[in-house]
This record gives sequence, structure tokens and C-alpha cells, in this order.
Amino acid sequence: MSVLFVTGTGTEIGKTVTTAAIAAAALAGGRSVAVLKPAQTGVTAHEAGDVAEVERLAGPVTGVELARYPEPLAPATAAQRAGLPPVGPREIAEAAAELAASHDLVLVEGAGGLLVRFDAAGHTLADAARLAEAPVLVVAQAGLGTLNATALTALALRSYGLASPGVVIGSWPAAPDLASRCNLADLPEAAGAPLLGLVPEGSGGLAPDAFRTAAPEWLAPALGGSDAFRVPA
Repeated sequence: MSVLFVTGTGTEIGKTVTTAAIAAAALAGGRSVAVLKPAQTGVTAHEAGDVAEVERLAGPVTGVELARYPEPLAPATAAQRAGLPPVGPREIAEAAAELAASHDLVLVEGAGGLLVRFDAAGHTLADAARLAEAPVLVVAQAGLGTLNATALTALALRSYGLASPGVVIGSWPAAPDLASRCNLADLPEAAGAPLLGLVPEGSGGLAPDAFRTAAPEWLAPALGGSDAFRVPA
């Protein structure tokens, strides 16, 4: 897959760090990588956004933002309140296709969950992925409540006719509780797709060199990770 959309079952669950891990693994494999952020919210013009964080952690990727809105809200609301134009699905799909023409892998990181509104017409990341004819990776939480959120996201993906390569846990705890351990087996069933990664909690705080060295070990080969990747028993 040359274009991969990355969505979450919610916000603040490790989507950006997961994107960085996939980018780092691809770069380590000699692939060229672009990271597209259609709408960056909650960041002012002079602050570093998610693309900058991926660049810091993963290394030399081509980073592109289509729009930036200062308030930490859904893109449609943030655009309206800022008096700025929204980003539509066709613009996202066309930007991804343009980047794919010159890169081995394009990662399109959404904002929040799959069905967050990007414009007043109610278009979402799912609409953009459908236009791009691209699969959608789901980043999920580890613990209690994640099965329902993941199943709902998977249901929405199917309703749009979108494929998903699998699920990544965006912040796997150092000391997982019972629910988190059970979810290792239950998440693939909820998602209807395999568990393809476990990104350790706090990974975004690693030094870039350490992050890049470790990232392939957190991901299954389907995401460019290591053959040594294993889901804990």
C-alpha cells in the first residue's frame, strides 16, 4: 500500500506516535515517506504540530499540512470559528495522490476519530479515504472500553466500503491490567482485523535515535515492522 490513512477510536490515544513509528520503520527499510495532516487543530501558526512531531521522532519525512486552526476542536468547528476555509475530502485525496507519486509510503493522519467532521457538509476522514481508495489503520486504546469503540470504528469503515489492515494499540502500558491483557485477544475480533502493533506508553518521550531503533520492534511486518514482533501471550 502506498497510501495509508491512520485514524483513532478517539483522541489522545497515540495516533501521532503510531504514525511516527510506522514512518520510522519504513525509513529504516529504505523507503521514502510522506506524512499528510489534513487539518491540524489546537496549534497556533508558530507552534509545532503533529507533522513536526513525526519528523522529530521518525527522521527525514516529507511533512505536509493542508490547514491549521488554533482552537482544539473538531476541524469543521475549528475552521468555522477561525473564519478559515475547511478542508474537504477531495483536497485530501488529491494531496495524498500527489505525494504518492514521489514517495514509497504516504501516511495520512486524521484528527480524532474516523467520523469527526471536516466541513459543514459533514465530510469525514472516511470520505477522503474512500476517494483515495486507501486502507485505514485503526489506533486504539489498550484498556477497558476499547472493544466497543473499536467495533464501532470497524462498523463505520465497513459502511463506507473501506478496508483496514488492522489495529495498533497506541499506548501499551508497562504494567497492563487484566482488561488490557484480555483485549490483546479480543481486539482483533472487535475490529475484524489483526492486531499489528503495540506502541509502548511514553514512546514519544524517547530520544529520536532510540525511538527509530525500537520502532520496528513495536510493529508487525505488515506495517514494515520486525519479523520478531509478537503479541504477548
